[in-house]
Amino acid sequence: MTPADAHVQLVRDATFARLDAAGGISGTRGTLPDGLFLRDARHLSRWHLTVDGTEPAALVPATAETDDKATSVLTPPGTRDNPPAYTVFREQTVSAGALTEHLRLVSNRPDPVTARVEITVDADFADLFELRADDRHYDKPGGRRQVQRTDEGLVFDYRRADWHSRTTLVCHPAPTGLDTVRGTPHPTARTLSWHLELAAHGQADLHLTVHARPHGLPDGTPTVARPQRRTPAATDDLTRTCERGLADVDLLTIPVTGVDGEEAHVPAAGIPWFLTLFGRDSLLTSYFLLPYRPTTAAATLSALAATQGRHHDPASGEQPGRIVHETRHGELAHFRQVPYGRYYGAVDATPLFLVLLHAHYETTGDPALAVRLERHARRAVDWMLTDGGLEKHGYLVYQPDPHGLVNQNWKDSAGAVCFADGTQAEGPIAVSEVQGYAYDALIRTAELASALWRDEPYARRLREAATALRTRFVTDFWMPDADFPALALDGNGRQADALTSDAGHLLWSGILDQDRARRVGERLLQPDFFSGWAIRTLAAGQKPYHPLSYHRGSAWPHDNAVIVLGLAHHRLAEQARTVAEGLVAAAAHHDYRLPEVLAGYDRTATARPVPYPHSCSPQAWAAATPLALRTALDML
Repeated sequence: MTPADAHVQLVRDATFARLDAAGGISGTRGTLPDGLFLRDARHLSRWHLTVDGTEPAALVPATAETDDKATSVLTPPGTRDNPPAYTVFREQTVSAGALTEHLRLVSNRPDPVTARVEITVDADFADLFELRADDRHYDKPGGRRQVQRTDEGLVFDYRRADWHSRTTLVCHPAPTGLDTVRGTPHPTARTLSWHLELAAHGQADLHLTVHARPHGLPDGTPTVARPQRRTPAATDDLTRTCERGLADVDLLTIPVTGVDGEEAHVPAAGIPWFLTLFGRDSLLTSYFLLPYRPTTAAATLSALAATQGRHHDPASGEQPGRIVHETRHGELAHFRQVPYGRYYGAVDATPLFLVLLHAHYETTGDPALAVRLERHARRAVDWMLTDGGLEKHGYLVYQPDPHGLVNQNWKDSAGAVCFADGTQAEGPIAVSEVQGYAYDALIRTAELASALWRDEPYARRLREAATALRTRFVTDFWMPDADFPALALDGNGRQADALTSDAGHLLWSGILDQDRARRVGERLLQPDFFSGWAIRTLAAGQKPYHPLSYHRGSAWPHDNAVIVLGLAHHRLAEQARTVAEGLVAAAAHHDYRLPEVLAGYDRTATARPVPYPHSCSPQAWAAATPLALRTALDML
């Protein structure tokens, strides 16, 4: 909770809740909606407490004692001469698919008294895409919400065609009253009431449990295995940032299905919007964690192999061999009102899949996974050569998707892949860093083919393709006047000449020679790029620069982590240490948790980094960033 956002966020086992300062939920929408959420849906949209007809105020606002538990202290109105009659101690805990609440009502009176406690509750089952939509309305033909009383509480029910979700409320003791909420647009809202008897200075307890039962999951509590932590060695603030990052990765770990039907536990992308499997995010997060948690990489690779494209589907972008961008489980995805049930609109996830597969073998020395996924790896290479565009265009390219993502690299917001004048590039677009990923993927897969698959002709073909790609990349992308690589080539082969952080990824992938890599690395540490906290996504001073733009001037920790790994690879020790120090200093101002995005303001302008207003927290690849920094520093 921050002063600018008087809410507390709790998360555990693929479930999260956002509560106001008093522990309540009012059904807000927009940037940071409140509620109880599981599998892309809100299962609790109202949770409002009153005592004797008044809403108690937060004497001690809701505070996260741990990542999954918050406590608060509330009192009804009172004055100096007539202090509050009661004190309410509230404890709220999130677990797999559930919100549990313990209310302890303590009387401050010297005589016995009966308190009337009421809680108004509702479940709107809103899809996350509905909640964050600005002006867009999604029709739900045939959708029906109902509520039924049970002996111990309520059951909220939502049906639409073959879709069925429920939320159950269990109360101990059972409520003594139940009323429909009048004068509200929410017909299923109900107010439960209790008359609790308190002795002089006595207390009474109320226990409430809300269970989310989303569509597609059987009844019962989902479980998530907790991976064992291995903390990297260090003795400074980086250690604390690594420990916080590992704890956040634990919070974001979700169960999915692996390639052979096994349950795999993978890092979801982030909260609140992306608590699901994301190709690019999960792959880079797993790569950052690889020296410390190789099992995460193995699970991610298995899960992505299980969802690898098999057919051509223009609506979702699915193509044979392509690695999925994201998976969704919500109602709108189920009815294909949004394309993200399985959405393949990422040009970089497929080469990154191959990079991680080889890196897992290289790090662990265990060939089993690379052998097990040989068929999937070959399909991924086939996609790069065919639908991906390497054979036809000479590069991995994407066409902007008018119904999905306009840009399909990691900078996937509209306008992010632009010229120096701010004009968005038009497709087919070849983004610079993705060509580096492709080069690295070809080289690494050739090594697997030679060492494990015993297919030297295939290995030779991939090496030749990689060499040719590296040669033409420098010819087509290098801008002699700027002495820097272009951000992209547009559909006409023109260089998108904005100076951006994407160039730093080329040091990691190895597509640049040592001399050019050194020049790029030194350029990225100039003041227009490096804010003192981190390297900006787009250098200041250019027309499209904005310090609060999502991808045109902000600074992303994971982006910097890739760059620092590249700087270390090319032995640019001073530059690598400088960026790492800035990121760790930024983390120290956020309780050692790196946010997804930082504003691009210079470190000399403010005493602490300015947060980006719509940043996810926790967020997987930001959480894993300090582990990548540790690895890079160990290389120097």
